[in-house]
Amino acid sequence: MTSNNSFIAAAVQLRPQQSLQQNLAAAELLIGQAADAGSRLVVVPENFAYLGFSDLTEIGLAEQRNGPVYEFLSEQARRHSLWLVGGTVPVSDTDSAKPFARSWLFDPRGDLAQYYDKIHLFDVDVPKSKDGVSQQVSYRESDDYRSARDVVVAATDHCQLGMTVCYDLRFAELYRQLADGDAQVVAVPAAFTAATGRDHWELLLRARAVENQLFVIGANMVDRDHPRRGLWGGSAIIDPWGTVLARVDDEPGVAIAEIDLDRLAEIRSKMPVAQHRKLGGF
Repeated sequence: MTSNNSFIAAAVQLRPQQSLQQNLAAAELLIGQAADAGSRLVVVPENFAYLGFSDLTEIGLAEQRNGPVYEFLSEQARRHSLWLVGGTVPVSDTDSAKPFARSWLFDPRGDLAQYYDKIHLFDVDVPKSKDGVSQQVSYRESDDYRSARDVVVAATDHCQLGMTVCYDLRFAELYRQLADGDAQVVAVPAAFTAATGRDHWELLLRARAVENQLFVIGANMVDRDHPRRGLWGGSAIIDPWGTVLARVDDEPGVAIAEIDLDRLAEIRSKMPVAQHRKLGGF
């Protein structure tokens, strides 16, 4: 049972499927499970509907005006009467066909309440070992997506929600700005690689939670053994003390936990690090 100042949240973990329809069906099932458990805020992973698809310009234009994933997420939020962070979806605007990686937030009526466009794009070379041989996998997200600039904290019925995506997790200054913007909970939809996620995913979730005294909800894709683009999974909900409240390992599933804002207030009151800062903002 939750108190008046708490609510149930969920991080959905999904494995990529072969078609849009299969991806949406898998998401529908787990969103329903989260709702049945009483979740009022649900986060699904980055690019959960289109991961591995190549025609992102066409998809971005289709999703620009109430495309299939937009309509799906709106309907899920309305059906279950919950707040839904819709991972990311490629969305183009009128200035460029190259899309943003856009994270939509839908309210319990199914209306779009806010959106966040991913700021930090994953342009890295990731080490990988196969059969004892060291290899390197290159990712160039900027080849397919545009980066954005706006930091977003959204007001929901339950909390002030900071919005981030995947690689953003490595940039502490973004999370400090979210905390300074009165965020209490931060959503992190992700498709974190297996090569980096093994060592860094949960470490970074916990670090961002502790240093900014926030709840952090990390919803990741999973497919650790994929030969080209292994995905770590490990979706988790972290409290402001760095405690892992719920976790999913390496299979599709749902991490569900209570978000207790009284606990947040207590931690910030007893250890007021925001008031003790000496070096100012980043």
